[in-house]
Amino acid sequence: MKLILLFLYIVLVNNVITSQFLGICPFLGVSKKTDTAIGMGVAVTFVIALASIITYFIQIILDSYQLGYLQTIAFILVIASIVQFVEMVIKKTSPSLYQALGVFLPLITTNCAVLGVAISNIDNGYNFAESLACSFGTSFGFLISIVILAGIREKSEHNNIPKPFQGTPIVLVSAGLMAIAFTGFTGVI
Repeated sequence: MKLILLFLYIVLVNNVITSQFLGICPFLGVSKKTDTAIGMGVAVTFVIALASIITYFIQIILDSYQLGYLQTIAFILVIASIVQFVEMVIKKTSPSLYQALGVFLPLITTNCAVLGVAISNIDNGYNFAESLACSFGTSFGFLISIVILAGIREKSEHNNIPKPFQGTPIVLVSAGLMAIAFTGFTGVI
């Protein structure tokens, strides 16, 4: 039950996009179409989950040799390796998705949400199961947020938006309203 509550808390209340404001670059850049947003969300989910698992064990090794100061460097190397693997798989299996994601796919390496989850799992003292719940919660929260914004952006293309708000301004307003909506879950969990 504790893991389910942690998962829901991370997805709804402490959402990586709407509460922590991590991973905003792909959130705004890849949310033009729902299909692309789902592809990015799944790629980020895979990277976050795998990175959290590997970094959990790397942190144990670093702590045992009192090398905790190498944490960030080690985590970035792990994340970069995983992203390269994901990029090769997507390029081979879905060239159209690879083209649609463009520069944002390799940018998962520098996506602060991925590194943020790995470090927050360690900082919060989560055990392995809690780290998994947190990483899947963060990933699912990212996926939900990017798909919702993509849906809003697709629907707003057919609306009569005043000229000063067209493009990026309406996207930022929509993202802000999403953040406000997600804060409504604060008292629930």
